[in-house]
Amino acid sequence: MGEPSEPLQDGDVGLAGAAAGALAQFLLVVIVTRAFTAEQAGAFFTATALALMAAGMAKLDAGNGLVFFIARAGTYDYRGISGYIRAALVPCAVVSALAAAVLLPRLGLLALALPVIVAGDVLLAATRGFGAMRPTVLLDGLMLPVAQLTLVAAAALAAAPGWLPLAWALPYAPVLVLSAFGVRGRAPRTPYLPGTARDLWRHTAPRAVAGAVQAVFQRLDIVVVALLGGPAQAAVYTAATRFKVVGQLAGQGMAQAVQARLVRAMAEGELARARELYQATTAWLVLVTWPVWLGYAALAPWALGLFGPAYSSAVPVALVLAATMMVATACGMVDVVLTAAGHTTASLVNLVAATAVTIALDVALIPGHGALGAALGWSGGTLVKNLLPLWRLHRRYGLHPFGRHTLTALRVRSWAAA
Repeated sequence: MGEPSEPLQDGDVGLAGAAAGALAQFLLVVIVTRAFTAEQAGAFFTATALALMAAGMAKLDAGNGLVFFIARAGTYDYRGISGYIRAALVPCAVVSALAAAVLLPRLGLLALALPVIVAGDVLLAATRGFGAMRPTVLLDGLMLPVAQLTLVAAAALAAAPGWLPLAWALPYAPVLVLSAFGVRGRAPRTPYLPGTARDLWRHTAPRAVAGAVQAVFQRLDIVVVALLGGPAQAAVYTAATRFKVVGQLAGQGMAQAVQARLVRAMAEGELARARELYQATTAWLVLVTWPVWLGYAALAPWALGLFGPAYSSAVPVALVLAATMMVATACGMVDVVLTAAGHTTASLVNLVAATAVTIALDVALIPGHGALGAALGWSGGTLVKNLLPLWRLHRRYGLHPFGRHTLTALRVRSWAAA
C-alpha cells in the first residue's frame, strides 16, 4: 500500500504550497484594492495579466516537455538530459526577449521581467521531472507570492502606484537563480546527443501552441474587461474572481506532484495505475476545493466587502465562479492525463475551442454586463476546456474521474496521516 500513497503525499506538499500562495495572492489583491482607486488597481491588474499571458506564451510549454523526457530518462541515469534542458531554454529565451521588446511601450520596465519569468518557470519544471517537488513549493508556492505581497504592501504604504509593477516583478529574479542551482545539482553534465532538440520539440511543438492558447485563456478575460469595460470593471472582475486561484493552484499543485508518474504509467501501458492516480487526485481536489466554493458562494457579500465597498456589487460574478469551479474540479486533472497519454494535438484542439467560446461570449456579453459578462464568458470556456478532454478519455481509455479508487485514496491518505 506504500506506492499508491506516494503521489498523495507529494500532492499534499503541492497543496500546502498552493494554499500559501493563494492566500498571499488574495491578500495582495486586498491591499491593492484598499490602498488605490479602482482605476489604478485595474490598470495594475491588467498590466500583470498581460505580462503573465505573454510569459505563458513564451514558455512554449517547454517545462512540460522537459518533465516528459526527464521522467522517462531515470532508467538510464539521465544521460543526455542536460542537452534537453539547453534545447528547451534557448528558444524560450529568444521568444521571451522578443515579447519583452514588443510589449516595452505598453508595459514599460515590467516587460523586462518576461525572460526572467520564463526561464525560472522552465527550470522549475525540470526539477519536477527529476521527481523533486520541494523547489516548486518553496520557490514558486511560497517565496515568490510572499515576496510580491511584501513589496506590494510597501508600495501601498508609500502610496506609490507607480512602484507596483516593480514590486510585483522583482521577486522573479531570485526564483530564477535558485531554480538554476536546483537543476544544476540534479542534471548530470553529459555530451549533447544529436537529435536532442528535434526530439524535444517534435513532442512539445503541439503543446507549445496549446500552452500559448492556455496562457491566453487564463488571462485574457481581465485584459478584455479592461478594453471593453474600463480599468474599474477590470478591478471589480479581478477581485471577484480572485478565489479562482484557489482551484487553479490546488490543481496545479496536485498535477505537478503526479505528472511524472502519469507519464511513466501511460508510457508503460499501465492503464490501471493511471486510473488510480487520476481518481485519487480527483477525490482530493474535490475534498479540498468544494468547501471553498460552497463557502464563497454563501459568504460572497461579506468576502467581496474585504476589497472595499465598490466591490460588493460583484456577487453574481462570485456565484458563477463557484458553480463553474465545482464542475471543473469534479473533472479532475483531465488535460494532464490526456497529454500524459501523448495526445498533445487533441489537447490543443480542446484549448482552441475553449478560448474561442470565451472570446465569443466576452465580446457579446461584456459591453452590456461588464464583469458579469466576463465571468459568463470564462465559465463557458472553462466548461468546454474540461468536458471535451473528459469525453476523449472516456471514449479512448475508459478513464473516469471517479471510481473504485476514489474511496480507497481517502483511506490510504488517512492511514498515512495516522
